[in-house]
Amino acid sequence: MRKYFLDNIRWGVVVIVLIYHVFYIFNHIGVLGGIGPLGSSIYPDIMMYVVYPWFMVLMFLIAGISARYSLTKRTAKEFLGERVKKLLVPSTLGLFVLHWITGFINLKVGGATEQMPSFMIYPISVMSGIGPLWFIQLLFVFSLLIVLIKKLDKDDKFYNLCKKCNIVIILLFAFLLWGASMILNVPVLTMYRIGIYFTAFLIGYFVFSHDEVLERVEKIRIPMLIFAVAGAIGYTIYYFGQNCCADEVLQSLFTNIYLWIAILAIIGCAKRYLNKTNKFCDYMTKSSFGFYIIHYPVLLIIAYFLYKSTALPTALIYIISLVGEFIFTFLLYEGIKRVPILRFWVLGIKKPKKEKVKA
Repeated sequence: MRKYFLDNIRWGVVVIVLIYHVFYIFNHIGVLGGIGPLGSSIYPDIMMYVVYPWFMVLMFLIAGISARYSLTKRTAKEFLGERVKKLLVPSTLGLFVLHWITGFINLKVGGATEQMPSFMIYPISVMSGIGPLWFIQLLFVFSLLIVLIKKLDKDDKFYNLCKKCNIVIILLFAFLLWGASMILNVPVLTMYRIGIYFTAFLIGYFVFSHDEVLERVEKIRIPMLIFAVAGAIGYTIYYFGQNCCADEVLQSLFTNIYLWIAILAIIGCAKRYLNKTNKFCDYMTKSSFGFYIIHYPVLLIIAYFLYKSTALPTALIYIISLVGEFIFTFLLYEGIKRVPILRFWVLGIKKPKKEKVKA
């Protein structure tokens, strides 16, 4: 039976990512990669403090659960073939079609386009246009690794052992993530936090793919939700004004306890209250991955124009950027998925083969 609450968490986090990036590109707290600070108040950055510690860790944990479910229905070859199309193609070929725009605007913001030969602008834009595609790049690497790990645990001895994780062990995973946050972090490119993301992926694969574990998390949903809300408030107050993407923040015990409590609260509450679907949820389940892939260059175009070419009030720029991002991401997604070559290069979707009708 399909676990709709996992689908709903997945597309819900994608929506949060789209909102987060509006505040990220205008941030005042020193997070690199944005267009520039908007206005003098740093209060809009509160949203970044609340969600940044946990939302991508949660995405990798859900991806680990999904990988386990997928590998129970597919051979390793089928699983990897699917991942090549869905993950590797959009994060490589898609750079040449769409995501060079991200690289181009980043170069434009830094003034680099005025200092290089015109024939070099496009190739350099392609190479520097990864943006949020780092997520699917890492996910592809983790998919390769999990196939190898599955072979080592071919009898599922470790997997079945993880089913016995009780509430105490589940809570203690916060310390495991804390330790993982300090290893395999790529310098400068701070989004490549390989240690903590791969650990979250493995926790999803080995532990949270068990129904018994999910039921235990559901039972503690209310206290976790209360602690998560309190943690969000305390965390924001404690670190407010600091770069929330800096190592000293992300590698603190406070950050990792808060992010783990938030994740447990979300999974527990979603399992209890969101294990259902409707037409809107079905659409978002099918489309949210495409929204994630497409949204950032769309947002950058809108935000860059508003930032450089208008004198609108700060609040209005935030609102237009956010609304425009959602509308034009939806329209572009619906357009791209109807064009076979673009659909494959940008979204990793191939048109399903028609079954031959027997005479």
